[in-house]
Amino acid sequence: MDIDDILASVDRTDPSTPESAALDHQLLTRFWVAERGVSELLPWPAPLMERILARLRHQIETIEDLAATSSDPTLTTSNPNPVPATTTLKLSILQTDLARTQYLLRTLHRQRLSKLTKHSMHYLQLISPLPHSQPSQSQSQSQPETQPIDSVPVPDLSHGKSTAPLSASEVSFLHAHQTLLANHHGASFLSSFPPQLRRLDDNAGGTSMVQGPELKEVVFVRCLVEEVRVVVPPGDGVEEETLGTTMRMGDVWAVRWEGVVGAWGRGEVEVL
Repeated sequence: MDIDDILASVDRTDPSTPESAALDHQLLTRFWVAERGVSELLPWPAPLMERILARLRHQIETIEDLAATSSDPTLTTSNPNPVPATTTLKLSILQTDLARTQYLLRTLHRQRLSKLTKHSMHYLQLISPLPHSQPSQSQSQSQPETQPIDSVPVPDLSHGKSTAPLSASEVSFLHAHQTLLANHHGASFLSSFPPQLRRLDDNAGGTSMVQGPELKEVVFVRCLVEEVRVVVPPGDGVEEETLGTTMRMGDVWAVRWEGVVGAWGRGEVEVL
């Protein structure tokens, strides 16, 4: 029995469809590589993850059934219907494939959690329904009970509201994490500060305390289409966004992430 046939027996869809197990695993691997290679949090691929998790649940059920069959003491070599010799091999292959996918999912979630906790306020402000404005100095003086928790944005999780690039569960985790952190900072030292200095999103003097991911970091990408123009965003002497040099199909370049993030989103390049 071919290994591909064994893995395909778990996949309930047509291998030629976009939802096939082989294509989904390739997409998951590419997303895993990209998430580990860039500094910012990439948009959560909800449809892909739903298909993969549904397939994993079905694969676990299949493994449990095969394990129960192979360990049944009533099924011996003297039994008229013994366990097929390929059952153990099939079980081993399915378990290996399951472990491979679980490893990708675990490391992917750990990487995303690391980015979320590192830039928690940045992503909370990003998904908040309205810009989280700071009170004026006069308002701060009139509210002596201002605490760090007051600066934590509250995301809108009502039905239909977009939480991109985070998933709904990541939003819940992020808000709970930042709330605990704000309470801890307030109880530890910020409560002794003047009210106008207790906020975690202070930007007095033109310097914001909220730091986002560095989009100018260099990444290695490969061009997947005929050509891709690298974007040169404003900054570093450039007044407005322009298009730079052109990548050709198969080219591998080291470029700034901000210059190819749009092309990556369109599937025109892949992160290596």
